[in-house]
This record gives sequence, C-alpha cells and structure tokens, in this order.
Amino acid sequence: MANVRDMSTADDPLIQDGTIPLRDPAADDPSISADDFFNSFGEDIQHVLDLSQWRLGSDLDQEYDRVEREVREAVERETDLQRKIRDQVFPKLRDRSGAPSCAGEHRANDELIRKIHAELLFRGGMEACDGAILVHDTLPLTIYQIGVALVSYQGDQGTWAQRLFRRDLEQSGADRIEEVIASLERRSRRTEEGLGELVQKALLDYAERAILLRYSKAPWVMGHGNPISYELLTGGSNLDLMVAGTNVVRELVERKQQFVYVAQEPRERVLLTIGHALRPMEYAIVGTLDEQLEHWLHQKRFAIQSAGGLHWDDEAIPSTEWIPRVIQRVASRIVVGLFRATRVSPAQLFYAHVDHAHHAAHMVLADSMLQEQRGSPMLVEMAHHVCRSVFGDSLEGLASNAYAAAGVPWRYAASRSNR
Repeated sequence: MANVRDMSTADDPLIQDGTIPLRDPAADDPSISADDFFNSFGEDIQHVLDLSQWRLGSDLDQEYDRVEREVREAVERETDLQRKIRDQVFPKLRDRSGAPSCAGEHRANDELIRKIHAELLFRGGMEACDGAILVHDTLPLTIYQIGVALVSYQGDQGTWAQRLFRRDLEQSGADRIEEVIASLERRSRRTEEGLGELVQKALLDYAERAILLRYSKAPWVMGHGNPISYELLTGGSNLDLMVAGTNVVRELVERKQQFVYVAQEPRERVLLTIGHALRPMEYAIVGTLDEQLEHWLHQKRFAIQSAGGLHWDDEAIPSTEWIPRVIQRVASRIVVGLFRATRVSPAQLFYAHVDHAHHAAHMVLADSMLQEQRGSPMLVEMAHHVCRSVFGDSLEGLASNAYAAAGVPWRYAASRSNR
C-alpha cells in the first residue's frame, strides 16, 4: 500500500494552480537526504542504523499491534485524501492546459458494458497477445527464442516463434586458443553486442505489436504494458530495430486505432493517487503519452548515423529527429488513463487512441470485471498462459535433446537438472 502522508489541501502538489503533473518531480532526483528520510518514516536514519534498536525477527507478536495501527491510520488518511482528489483534482483533469477533449473522470455505461459482453468480447471481437523470450546460454552456443501467442475468447488464434543462434566458437582457420580467449573477452562485454537485455526486450515488444497488427482479424486488439516502451522507442540502441518497432506503433495508432494497452498498477505516485480515488467501474483519462515521454525528446541517439538519414513516409529526416517525431506525432495521439474494475481490485493503467478512448475504457473494464480480485483483463492473462504452455519449456527440451544426440547430454545442463 502506498504511504500517503496526511497533508492539507494547500500543501498537496496535486491541487496547486490546477497543474497535475504526470511524473513525480522527485523521481528525477534519486538522492535522499536525512531530512527526507525522517519526513517519510518519522524516524532518524541514524536510529535505524543502530542495530541495538532492531527487534528479533522471531518476535512478531509485539509488532502485530504496531503494524495493525499503522495500516488503519494509513487507510484513514488515504480515504480522506481520496475525497479531496475527487472533489478538487478530478475537475481539473478536464480543465488543465493541453488536456485531451476526453480527459476527466467518467462512470462506465452499464448498458454499453452488457453490449460489449454480448456482441463483441465473447464473440471474438477483441484479441490479445503476450510474448516471452527465453535464452539457452552456453559457451559454444547461445540460443534466443522469442515466442508470441494470440488469443480471443473464441480460442487460440495462433503462436509464432523466432530462434536466433549466437555462435561464439564458430569454426575458423584461426588458432583455437586465441579464439577462446577472444570469445571470453567478448563475453565480458556482452551488454555491448549481440542480444543484450535492451535489444531482447525491444525485439519482443516489436513482435507482440507486429503480430497484433498483421495477424489479428478482430476489430479490437489488446496488449500489455506501454505501447511505446523505452526499449521499443530506442530500439535497444539498434537503429534498424528502432525504425521497425516505431513504424509498427505508427501503423497501430494511425490506421488500426481500436487498441488498448494495459499496464500493471501504476508506479508513479501521482497516477497511483488518482487511481486510488476511483470507484468501481470508473475510469479517468489523465493526459497523453507524449507528456510522459517528453524527457526523452532531446536524446541525441544515432547521431553518428545521421548523415544517411531516414525516411518518414516520403520525407528524409536525420536519424536524430526520429525519436522526437515519434513522441510529438504518435505518442501525442495516445491517451493515458486509469480504471478500477471492482471494489476490491487496485486501479490499473491503460493506453488508448485519443479518438476511441471512451470505448477502449469500456472494453477493458468489461474484460477486467471478470476477475474480481485482480481487476485486470482476463484476455491478456489467457494469452500469457497460452504463451507459457507452448513455449515455457520448449527451448530447454529442444536443446537437451540436441545435446543428447551430439553425445554430450549433461555437459551443459544446469546443476539442478542433475539432482
């Protein structure tokens, strides 16, 4: 549960000057002073560092009353803050400068929800996808497997996989010992070449969005996370991947339009606070995605490759202008919203096209209300389970069988598999 301190309306940064920032300003400064620590926890950090003040881990009975009191007081403070948010912040969502026309807090239309259930959702009118990337890493060979599943309530719509093989000890005429030494040196800077974690995530994000766009036949599509993730926007520092990934998002936004992406419970305190003030079957549209991404606007990525330039439709532009243009022209057409599906579930974050935001909110609420405790879309969870069941152990099984066929069944097996 978020630690919401008791504050007066005048001291609340959400309710000053009608300005509702989408990012927590404190997030840009990771340093925490001793005063900050005391203000957050009500204790001096030196007192916390004194081990003589620590309690035995097994002595939980004495802590129960304290934890119960802290939780009760936090809930009371949060309830009072929620009333202030509803009374004073929600109206300003619509009025603030630059807000989309659909901004504000809204109650879902029950009749529309029933119509979505009967005529669209359960008849395959929305499809969702989920993907996973698995890595089998050994010295002579690393295998990357990217798998994506597409599902609807009519059933599994298909699964797709791509496997890449990285051969660090490729046979060559070079001295074998020197090749091993060179390979070990390359391994020491694995994050700088090959499929580092950023590139892996960018490839997976591209695959999920491309499969939704190319293979889904439903009027509506659903994905998880931010439609323009950091990895996708930067291509994991690969220019070709950046262009391919952002072009898929462009087509999703400019042509498909009927999409909704759902993230987990929001982490930013401003969004979290607004989300907690929502009642069941309510949603709030806070702003547009370019406001969240504007701190990436002036990145000078790919400056070294700017001479050749890229083509945005028929217009040649420097590669350094690509990311700013995606933010200004594509992310600005995506709204950022929150919804709460049930009384017991947390608020969830969603993204949708600005022209279809209300319908997207109803689509995701109609699907999320089916999971009372989680309050998140069941369709995305179905895609996750299909992806896990199809691809979960497939790579290790393929690799194990191949090593057995090569006469070395246990040479590269994980230690636990031999127990």
